[in-house]
Amino acid sequence: MRRALDISSIALLIRASMRERTFTTRIIPRRALFTVDLVLLAPRGKHLMLLLARAASNGTKERWLLPCDGPKKGESVESVAQRIVRAAAGSDVTWFEQAGAYGDRKRHAVQADVSICFVGVVPAQTSSAAGYEWHPLGDLPPLPPRQAGMVEGALIEVRDRMDYAPVAFRLLPTEFTLSELQQTYEMLLGRRLHKASFRRSLQAAWLVEPTDEWRSEGRGRPAQLFRYAPRRRRGNRRGVRFDLLGEGRSRG
Repeated sequence: MRRALDISSIALLIRASMRERTFTTRIIPRRALFTVDLVLLAPRGKHLMLLLARAASNGTKERWLLPCDGPKKGESVESVAQRIVRAAAGSDVTWFEQAGAYGDRKRHAVQADVSICFVGVVPAQTSSAAGYEWHPLGDLPPLPPRQAGMVEGALIEVRDRMDYAPVAFRLLPTEFTLSELQQTYEMLLGRRLHKASFRRSLQAAWLVEPTDEWRSEGRGRPAQLFRYAPRRRRGNRRGVRFDLLGEGRSRG
């Protein structure tokens, strides 16, 4: 599990990066720079989408980047990330976590020494501001090497936390069917889950409660609507154990 970094930790990373450069070059070190880079995810149908910013083009080939920016005076890294979200998507995130710090020598979009990566999710209906577009995770354009690594790391972070954090529920309306919930879990995990095992594990985790509402899902009987309502239990409440769920053909 990656540890969240504060400003002092970031400064140590930057100084370490600058010391490394003094051993390999004889130039006068420039002012160190760090950015906050955002991996923002949203569902579109059965696909998970990533928000990208269109970079200034030299007229040859269109370039895309993760939304990123440096801090303004007095801003925390969390405040920078939230500002980027509002500028790019016009809304606040429904789930948000720091996903790590990257101080490697891989090329960054604005040549930052250190990049702090945040990952967030927003509901399906979230739009994008001018200069930004949603791209399917399975068909992304080339990204700068460091940012490509951030996308991979952010997805790992999301999937690691889904066992105990309500990430999937933040992508759904207040009331949903169990089929919609399973499809959202599958979308975030990138793999299919066995229907009966998923529902048994969901019941054992005490995460949802039924409502008195039902909705038609095409042919067959209507499906009951549920809401996210974790019940308090003695001891530590465990989440849905995905490691115990095999793949299945049914996604209904």
